[in-house]
Amino acid sequence: MRLIFDIVGQTFRALWAHKLRSFLTMFGIAWGVGSLLLLVGLGEGFRAGNRKQFDSLGENVMFIWSGRAPVMQGSFTALRQYYLTYRDYEDVLHECPSVGAAVPVIRRGDIRAVSDFYQASGQIMGVPATFIQIRYLPMNEGRWLNDMDDLQKRPVIVLGDEARRTLFLGRPAIGASILLNGIRFEVIGTLKRIGHGDNMNQNLQSYVPFSAMHEYFRPTNVGIAPDVISFINYQPRSRALHATAQQEVHKIIARNHGFDPNNPDSFDEWDTIKTVDQIGKIFDAMNMFLGSVGLVTLALGAIGIINIMLVAVADRTREIGLRKAVGATNASIMFQFFVEGAFLTLLSGGIGIGGAAGLMAMLAGVDLGQGFDPPKLVASTAALAVISLGVAGIAAGLYPARRAALLEPVEALRKE
Repeated sequence: MRLIFDIVGQTFRALWAHKLRSFLTMFGIAWGVGSLLLLVGLGEGFRAGNRKQFDSLGENVMFIWSGRAPVMQGSFTALRQYYLTYRDYEDVLHECPSVGAAVPVIRRGDIRAVSDFYQASGQIMGVPATFIQIRYLPMNEGRWLNDMDDLQKRPVIVLGDEARRTLFLGRPAIGASILLNGIRFEVIGTLKRIGHGDNMNQNLQSYVPFSAMHEYFRPTNVGIAPDVISFINYQPRSRALHATAQQEVHKIIARNHGFDPNNPDSFDEWDTIKTVDQIGKIFDAMNMFLGSVGLVTLALGAIGIINIMLVAVADRTREIGLRKAVGATNASIMFQFFVEGAFLTLLSGGIGIGGAAGLMAMLAGVDLGQGFDPPKLVASTAALAVISLGVAGIAAGLYPARRAALLEPVEALRKE
């Protein structure tokens, strides 16, 4: 045990005797490790921010709006506008086996909302009670719409957080009344804030029963059809069935409106599942690239430490010869230089990990804007860095240590 303490003490004295060389070597590895963790952490924060944005819509949500289809089969220049109808929604719900849930939505952005205190403009959405089962709408106060509200066409409304703030700044909203284009609606619920930063779109939306919306605020400029809706939200029965569900919906819409379902340009839609998967692949590729760069950085750092340790062996040749002459074994000489190389590598790596973790902790409370979360220390990347540092430390200490241990005492003492 005493021998081990002696060797450790000699290691510290040797490193302290060459402070600048040791510092520059450690700085290179610490910078590489810290940069790797910080870059991967920033990427993970961006991934988490985008995931939150999609989660604020709902789980596995798919959208389809009205679109434009060719006037004649095979035509690419003459297009006609078609509008989704309530019949389209019913057919999608009952004839698409891969669709687990669907809701029709009427949306208007030209309705003026007036309370006893203020007025606001925002989107009014006419939705059935099941809308909350598809979309993410956390309640703050009061209640959500129910089936009786829809059946009886009750003039009731659930306010988004920003709409509530605007109409009832600092005042209770539940039970109060507002006018929507002069028609009185009772506030029965308010929603929690969705998202963060300057993303106000969803928080400005308010919700009324679908039947009341159809009665008072039908879509404008949509022709003469009496049951036109703005869009359909639907969910596949499972995430893996999203492409199949989309094809089934295409066939229903194309059949009802008389065009070829195989023409993708005829559909105005958004598959959030596909978008999330594409973004995930981008981030996975980014993490692989950054991980590769980090491993190369660590390898270069290990080569640098090997070089430094070889210089140390050359500088201390006479010391090695003297120690071997007075009885030091090859194992003790080898162990000392191995400890120096491993210590440099692991200490500098630990400083890099600690510095990156500290910087990310400082950024934890900073709002980086819409779509960005603060960077996070990725445990798998940190583990990979520790393992890589261990391998680099062994490589950096083993070869120079072996060179030092194999020196002959007489030849080492002759070295000038």
